[in-house]
Amino acid sequence: MSSLIETRVFNNADKIIEGWYWALRCSDLERGRARPLSFLGREMVVYRGEDGRVVAMDAYCPHMGAHLAEGKVEGNSIRCLFHYWKYDSNGKCIAIPCQDSSSFVPQIRTWPVEEKYGLIWIWAGATPRHPIPYPPELEGRECDHRLANRFTKSCHPNVVMVNAIDAQHFNSVHSLPVELNLEAEEINENCILFSNTTSIPRASAFTRFLGRFYKDALTYTLSYWFASTGTVTAGPDFLHVYLIFALRPTEDGRTEGQTILVTRKRRGLFGKIVSLIVLMLSRLVAAYFAKGDTLIFETIRFDLRTPIKADRAIIRFIQHAERQKTVSWGLSDEDDSEPAESTAESKKSFAATLKLPVSERG
Repeated sequence: MSSLIETRVFNNADKIIEGWYWALRCSDLERGRARPLSFLGREMVVYRGEDGRVVAMDAYCPHMGAHLAEGKVEGNSIRCLFHYWKYDSNGKCIAIPCQDSSSFVPQIRTWPVEEKYGLIWIWAGATPRHPIPYPPELEGRECDHRLANRFTKSCHPNVVMVNAIDAQHFNSVHSLPVELNLEAEEINENCILFSNTTSIPRASAFTRFLGRFYKDALTYTLSYWFASTGTVTAGPDFLHVYLIFALRPTEDGRTEGQTILVTRKRRGLFGKIVSLIVLMLSRLVAAYFAKGDTLIFETIRFDLRTPIKADRAIIRFIQHAERQKTVSWGLSDEDDSEPAESTAESKKSFAATLKLPVSERG
């Protein structure tokens, strides 16, 4: 019981689980442009170089702290507006205009970046260990996608994700005529899969009609990644729709989210028309998930003190989140923003560059 109430990671605004988080839309960052980004409470600059690749690095120039987003993108590097120090895509200072060479080479922390589904994703951590989230049925397949609505919720992403595996609320809030039974399977340390195992009851004319489209159980499968981004697979046997709800936490424990509509790529003009129709249908399904829940997310103070059997999927998710690796975060964390050289070595190199007397080298 105490593990559900006094959680260390789950629903904790001070903990960032290592993983991929959406940052901004690809279309919001043009080639040769830089933008400031407050990402999970960490200040960054993101820019798109001449080669089209996106770079994400800590925001402030280590010389005097100018924000690099005010600077200029030159080729695949960025130059600080204040003193024109120039940094390459690895965060290494490659030019200081007032001096030709130096044994002191400033380094800015950079972060892994990928683009997928029309979004720029940043890995919170040193080296990506898993791919960007995807619906399991579409693994390894080419896909078409559309970006749907952006949204904010007044609770933590972990709590938002609980909603889609809360079997009880589908009957009370959404009037779903099926009692869902979600079975959990951990795919890896950062991904857990929930699959419905119940068939549609034949209790009414409507459910008998609906049951014609499902050979076995009602298709409803979710994969949860990094406890903050979820994929949903739903629909009759002959046509599945796929949604991705990409979420990221704010410093104050709220959620910023982006809905993504996904379908497998179909060839030819007819195939493109079918995909467009499927994506439009997916938008309606996404609206169904949102309907009725807005008020709950605005007022909830999640506290699972009285769990019952119907909450077992939620309990598995909380336990899964609790076991995930977190990363030190924020510019105040010295371990996270430390340059390649140790602080002591950097000071020594800097002092030597300035030819300071030993007594003044600190």
